[in-house]
Amino acid sequence: MDRIEAHRSFFANLVTAQAGIPPGSELAAAFASTPREQFVGPSPWKVFTRSGYVETLTDDPAVLYQDVVVSLGSEGHLNNGQPTLHAICIAALAPKKGERVVHVGAGSGYYTTILAKLVGESGAVDAYEIEPTLAQRATDNLAAFPNVTVHARSGAEGTLPPCDILYVNAGATEPLAVWLGALRPQGRLLFPMTPDGGVGAMLLVTRREDGSFTARFLLQAQFVPCIGARSEATQQKLAEAFRNSDWTKVKSLHRNGEPDHSCWVSGPGWWLSTN
Repeated sequence: MDRIEAHRSFFANLVTAQAGIPPGSELAAAFASTPREQFVGPSPWKVFTRSGYVETLTDDPAVLYQDVVVSLGSEGHLNNGQPTLHAICIAALAPKKGERVVHVGAGSGYYTTILAKLVGESGAVDAYEIEPTLAQRATDNLAAFPNVTVHARSGAEGTLPPCDILYVNAGATEPLAVWLGALRPQGRLLFPMTPDGGVGAMLLVTRREDGSFTARFLLQAQFVPCIGARSEATQQKLAEAFRNSDWTKVKSLHRNGEPDHSCWVSGPGWWLSTN
């Protein structure tokens, strides 16, 4: 094992351990075999902090194997997100060999690569990236995976293929009908439900066999906005809900129908319930 491989292996074990995943997992192996430096552009790299970006002082890829958010070097604040957060999210989605994944907001393809490894050659991944330069980078980075298709368009509009997993990496104010409609029975949707300019949380929605939906928040998160998945009226209600209510009590998602006393927050055609 060379020096960078050793850094990558330690990083994989550290990230998955911090996410509460037992040693020897397939997820750790996927992180360990995926060179982050190939996805974040050339050095110097910019690491995101609460005070802005801090530029690295070396071109040594070892600096990337930390639990940090790294700029993708494109216009706007588009990043390769925090590894521990994504490890928690991917573990909650529990990808299985042969499943089909839709990845919305794929960036340059780093976490798409990890998803592709987890579903294996018998599975498939459709990656959506609206930013043209990043979509091209993702296409190049994922060229070795015949089970991955990169779509250079929004994953919040139009139609999506039926899938077992739908993982969104940009902040939305609501569970879009196009996302819920793409889920197969036992399909899982995970997306950041976020008010404007504030911290929200990752919402995991599972479609039951009878077509109803369970829902629960995993952890707090903050993402760049998802174009086509934002509503000003809903975001105001969402901001109020996160301020005044216990988001950890959410248990189910309802489509249509009038919200009852258990409603945590609602939007056009949907509402989240604590029952």
